[in-house]
This record gives sequence, structure tokens and C-alpha cells, in this order.
Amino acid sequence: MDLWLLRHAMAEERSSSGRDEDRELTADGVKRARAVARGLAAMDPGIGLILTSPYTRARQTAAPAAEALGLERKVRPSRTLEPDRAPEEVLTELEGQEAEGILLVGHQPHLGILLGYLVAGGRTEIPMKKAAIARVTIEGRGRASLRALLPARVLEELGRPRS
Repeated sequence: MDLWLLRHAMAEERSSSGRDEDRELTADGVKRARAVARGLAAMDPGIGLILTSPYTRARQTAAPAAEALGLERKVRPSRTLEPDRAPEEVLTELEGQEAEGILLVGHQPHLGILLGYLVAGGRTEIPMKKAAIARVTIEGRGRASLRALLPARVLEELGRPRS
């Protein structure tokens, strides 16, 4: 199974409610999320399911990816992608999923900890910048090979229309 990890794009510092889970993407964050989604789709990644943190900024990052990939009806919120969750919780949720490729949309440091857990046995965090994508191939529970770690600017370039 291929896992694609996408960190949410740039979000506001504070929501009007004051709650972290309500923070929205900034205008630049929305623009970048759309551009990154086009770049991801251009790679034809074989993603069949999108799991997203229920936090607003993650859902707003997942939405353009779902649209670009034609997966609007295959997006599910997952509390295992909330910032304070353990990597093992995500992996337990992934057990039994039938999709060959799954996109996980979440937060740093959670995704970086998950990535480190998968490729380095939990010994290190592999930080992910905003709107960056990592691709890993699962080889067994808690083991994976890192196939790509792409910053947003590379994805934006991949998604640009060619003339």
C-alpha cells in the first residue's frame, strides 16, 4: 500500500472562536492547497481514499486534492490524524483498507512523527513543511520505504499547465 502524507497549507494564527481546531487556511494557503492538489493529480498517484484530520485547515487542504483526484466522495474525517494522536492509531485505522493508495491530510509534528515511525522505526521525526507531500510504501506494520518527500513549490511546478 502507498501512503501519501500531506501537511495542511498555511493557516491563520488564531481562529475567531479561539479554538485551534477552527483555524482556517489563509488566502495564500487556499491558493497553495489548490496548486499542490494539481501537482499531486499530475503524478497520477493511484490514490483511492483520502483520510483527513477533522480540523478545519486540514479539511480545507484535503478538499482541492479530492477534487483534483476525482475523489470527492472518498474523503473521510479521521480523529487519528488530529495533532496529538500516536502513529499506531493511524496504522490501526489503515488495517483492512482496500485502497492501494491512501492520502492522509494532517498536521506537523504528527505527520513528521508518523513518517519517522514508518521509515526509521520511530527513532526520529521527519519534519514536513506546510503543503508538502511524502510518499511511503508500507512493507509491514510500522515499516515503510520513503519514496518521495516533495515541498509545495515542486508540486506547484508539476501542476502548472504546459504550453
